[in-house]
Amino acid sequence: MKFAKNLKIWSLISLSIIVIGLVMAMVNGVNLGIDFTGGTMMHFEMNQVVEVDQVKDAIAQYNINPDIIHAGVGKTEIIVKTKESLDNTQRVEIFNTLKTEFNLNDDSFLEAAQFGPTIGAEIQSKALTSILIASIGMLIYITLRFEIIYGISSIIALIHDVLILLAVYSIFNIPINSSFIAAVLTIVGYSINDTIVVFDRVRENVKLMKKSTYSEIADTSIRQTLTRSINTSFTTLLVIGSLYVLGVDSIREFAFPLMTGIIVGTYSSIFIASPIWATIKDRSKKVSYKKA
Repeated sequence: MKFAKNLKIWSLISLSIIVIGLVMAMVNGVNLGIDFTGGTMMHFEMNQVVEVDQVKDAIAQYNINPDIIHAGVGKTEIIVKTKESLDNTQRVEIFNTLKTEFNLNDDSFLEAAQFGPTIGAEIQSKALTSILIASIGMLIYITLRFEIIYGISSIIALIHDVLILLAVYSIFNIPINSSFIAAVLTIVGYSINDTIVVFDRVRENVKLMKKSTYSEIADTSIRQTLTRSINTSFTTLLVIGSLYVLGVDSIREFAFPLMTGIIVGTYSSIFIASPIWATIKDRSKKVSYKKA
């Protein structure tokens, strides 16, 4: 398979997913979680495993559009999150409804917390700053270790990964919360590690394959590292997949973007980063020949 020469095909696939996600975001809006919009969180001990739909039906009269997840070792606790700002009276009313419906006691209301829009804005700002700092740091590191074109290709691949992940969240209307940000930062590190492995082989092959084009060098390097990349990603997915299947809802919120990001990161290191490097180098070489 010619990885570098088919960059337009890989780019079209990625662009299609990103555009679909953008359209869905424009139509339905971005589903920001309580961490970003502000709202109310309530934590209850149900003393039994209760289905999420049962809880939603019980408090449907309050029209708060809640996001409900299980918590605790035995999944007997539930956490109700809503973007609505509820005062103490409203929280007590909701608890009394659940208390009557599920035969709870007064100690079943474990905690409640209020999040204002200011906190959400601060989280957004810090999240963007963290990603920006991480990207700049990686660009500097790769530039010093390799050269600037490697760094540019890596950053483009990282931006690609984040955009694809955002598109997936928009398409499936999944709430974007603090777990998503933590997963993105983890994915950025994982993806760049996979890309550096390929680039390390590319750098070696540049010295060995002096008569070959950069596209041929990239294709050879990708083939030599392909098994390693796939095996590493597969074993990582097995672990995270187990957490997703066996873990509680809060763990699943973190595991899902990780699984998606690992798949996308592996794809970008093979089909995006190295082909972009080869394309830039080949074009630079042609320009140099024309000037000469």
